[in-house]
Amino acid sequence: MQITKAAVAGTLESSDAQVRIAPANTLEIELNSSVGKQFGDDILATIHDVLKQFEVSNAQVIVEDKGALDCVLRARLKAALLRATDEQINWEKVL
Repeated sequence: MQITKAAVAGTLESSDAQVRIAPANTLEIELNSSVGKQFGDDILATIHDVLKQFEVSNAQVIVEDKGALDCVLRARLKAALLRATDEQINWEKVL
């Protein structure tokens, strides 16, 4: 998937995450998490898993996590990615 524009999904409320995605020449991931010391590696693994699922190799991804569950983080990432591209969506891959 080619990231063509900046996009945001989520909020900064407790138990949620805000994901910001923008075009970039490389893959840049920034994680700011209130539970990062405890779950930072797992959160990064989830981010990488979703990016791999969507075949994203060039993007700036900034995640502000406020203790979101894995399913919430995945949903926020997917929403931001879908908003950040002009490509036709392969819904079989998304779902």
